[in-house]
Amino acid sequence: MKIRLWNNNLKVRLIGEGLFNMLFWMYFPFITVYFGTALGNHIAAIMMSVPPIFSLLGSLLGGTLADKIGRRPVMLLGAFVQAMMFILFAMSPSHWFDYIAFIGIGLGGALYSPASSAMVADLVPSGHLRQIYATFTTANNIGAVIGPALGAVFFFHYRQELLWICALVLLLYFIAIYFIVHETLPHSAQCTKSSTSISHAFKEQWKGYGVIFRDKVFLLYISAGIFALVPIMQLDLYSSVYVINEVPAQFLLAWNGGESLRLSSKEIYGWLLGFNGILFVLFILPVTKWFREWNERNVFILSSLLSGIGTFALGINSNIWFLFFVTAIFTFGEIVRSPVAQSFISGYAPENARGQYMGANSLQNTIGKFVAPVTVFLSSWVPPIVIFTIILAFAFISIVLYIQLFRIYVKRPEAANIN
Repeated sequence: MKIRLWNNNLKVRLIGEGLFNMLFWMYFPFITVYFGTALGNHIAAIMMSVPPIFSLLGSLLGGTLADKIGRRPVMLLGAFVQAMMFILFAMSPSHWFDYIAFIGIGLGGALYSPASSAMVADLVPSGHLRQIYATFTTANNIGAVIGPALGAVFFFHYRQELLWICALVLLLYFIAIYFIVHETLPHSAQCTKSSTSISHAFKEQWKGYGVIFRDKVFLLYISAGIFALVPIMQLDLYSSVYVINEVPAQFLLAWNGGESLRLSSKEIYGWLLGFNGILFVLFILPVTKWFREWNERNVFILSSLLSGIGTFALGINSNIWFLFFVTAIFTFGEIVRSPVAQSFISGYAPENARGQYMGANSLQNTIGKFVAPVTVFLSSWVPPIVIFTIILAFAFISIVLYIQLFRIYVKRPEAANIN
């Protein structure tokens, strides 16, 4: 499905979210360092464990509101909250106000995300969902590649200017949503919308999620996703600790007895991180096309297998070219999963509760972020090969759970009655 044929809602989202994601990656990787320098690393570590909780609550609330009052109002609310928090961050008189603003930015994004994802599912036929999600992921990862390189300069030297630009972009995006984006809430949900107040929506929120969490298929999907994400998240966690502490400095190339660029352990990790990002940008659309005929079960299993084996193999050999090779294996496991994970829940969620399912789907990422750092914690007591074996075990557990999931999953199950 070519971009020129997309609905205007999707085009506005692609441009707005792609641009903001680049700005996001210009400040987010440096936030922990920023708070650590100002308040101490121990305090910063505790502070960074709090925002995911607010993000989870925001996602659950945003999903409920998206089904009750519509996708567009919730997207407008999320964009406006983020813009106001960036203004607070830019004008903040202390680091504690900075922290409040940072939490608010995450909360605004969490409110916005389920409504935005539900809008895609509302507009796009199931056969094109993987390709659409892959295109959005490509735009986001272009920002993830470019953003940190620019942020290393702008965040530390022109922080106020960067924060004001983020606020301006979000305000412009808010205006674009207001004037261009139209509501896509399905008719089955609009019937409820007309007779439900916002206060009633708040009261019904937990009741609705109670029904979702009694959905055995959905719970298996979330559980399998948590175990699958632990290996994928290691690139920013134990893989960095291992490469920086265990991989020796070495030359990138050597010929005729001569030597070329020598990379330190930290630089090797930086190159691997950049390589991961470039592979994602270049291959997510082609890979999505190559695997479009594969069923979801086989894609999920392949993803877990590649990401688990690729991460485990990092501990086998410290040669830089071997590390590039296994990073490619790991990255392709991440690539094949990304669009399918989004399209699966889009297709599975019933129309009248699509936003709530999108919000609850964030549990995979949130719980994964809590579980994945256990590898770094254990690294003080056990050797690397044990850590990598644990990571591989997580991947195999996810495979077992995915096999069980698709034994009971029916392509178009009966919609859960949320209302």
